[in-house]
Amino acid sequence: MRDLFFYLKNKIISFPLAIIIVLIISGGFAFWFRNYVSEIKYSVSTVKIEPIAKPLRPFEKKERPKPGPVSMDRMKKQGCVADGILSGYGEDTENAVAMINRSNCYYLHRALETWASPPDFGYARQIMDEIKKPGIVYGMFIAEAIRENADYFYPNENRNFDFSEMCRKGSDNAWGEHTCRPNFKSEEYRNYIKYITQEAMDLGIQSFLFGQIYYQESGSGENYTKKIISDMRKYAKKQGIQIVIGAQTGSITDEKYLRLFDYIEGGVGIDAEGNIEDGPCWSRKESCWALLWNDRFSQKANNVFLHLDWSGLLYDDMGVFAKMDKNTRSKTLKNLYRYFTSKNMGFMMPYMATLHRQNGGCYGPKKRFYSADNKYSCKDEDAIREIMSQAK
Repeated sequence: MRDLFFYLKNKIISFPLAIIIVLIISGGFAFWFRNYVSEIKYSVSTVKIEPIAKPLRPFEKKERPKPGPVSMDRMKKQGCVADGILSGYGEDTENAVAMINRSNCYYLHRALETWASPPDFGYARQIMDEIKKPGIVYGMFIAEAIRENADYFYPNENRNFDFSEMCRKGSDNAWGEHTCRPNFKSEEYRNYIKYITQEAMDLGIQSFLFGQIYYQESGSGENYTKKIISDMRKYAKKQGIQIVIGAQTGSITDEKYLRLFDYIEGGVGIDAEGNIEDGPCWSRKESCWALLWNDRFSQKANNVFLHLDWSGLLYDDMGVFAKMDKNTRSKTLKNLYRYFTSKNMGFMMPYMATLHRQNGGCYGPKKRFYSADNKYSCKDEDAIREIMSQAK
């Protein structure tokens, strides 16, 4: 631009006219650049794969057929981790639904997510309408992470929930910016749990899992957990449906506490060959990352459910699993399934789960998300279906 200015000034036209021409050219370039950037922004924002249907907001309730009774035995033998399938996780909901429809899954673990985001029941209902397998038991995860600035309407009091009131002191940004760990001691949080679990039951969800419940406990000596569980069971009974309630209880060994829940849930702790350890705690962590299938915990619980855990670490269960070759993954799933179901524990097959974005192994619709779908690089779907077919 400076060379152009010099040329116009000295070689062709008068200085004032040169200034006008430069301004015109600069303005044209700025206009073009602004439109170009806008087009880039628009293109990026529309790359996201659309769900089956757009979420309905506000949630319009519709009568749904009441779900049937829950079979704990079938949950153990035909349980599948389908993390966030009712919440749009993985951004390929259409193929995820098709995969579940051709599976042997009876129980969809963590199908509805609440991790740092309140549940969208309108969207969940639309996905449930696309899942054609009769008698499916859907699970909901009540996460140990909430977003302090979330915008979520509370119709019972005609206002928005105040998520900042739900936070445990000193837990700001615990799971990322604007997140915290909720506290059962907060009345606002208890109201939130009551509202979302009742809405979920009305939708037909029957399994409820409290994530890392020791982070949510009040620590005040008051037994809020018992009251929360009691209220949930009372509402289910009033609605004429059966529910089961579980928790990620970690290294808690208080039998009276563990038996408050229908099941406790946790990871397996595998190595690169698919082997498991023989102690109560995973050796790769300094603190006790509990292996709930160990007698220290399992003998004090009503039921135990296990899965390939994910925790944001490169070496968590899902991270190790995704880096195995296909034959080792198939062998690992078969061994784990047979071993734990033979002990009357549930081993839930990985259909959809979170991965570390730098994992480097196989993955699903995006690098930070695993899918067993044959459409993607892991292609574990057939092996899982064959293993589970033995339990029908």
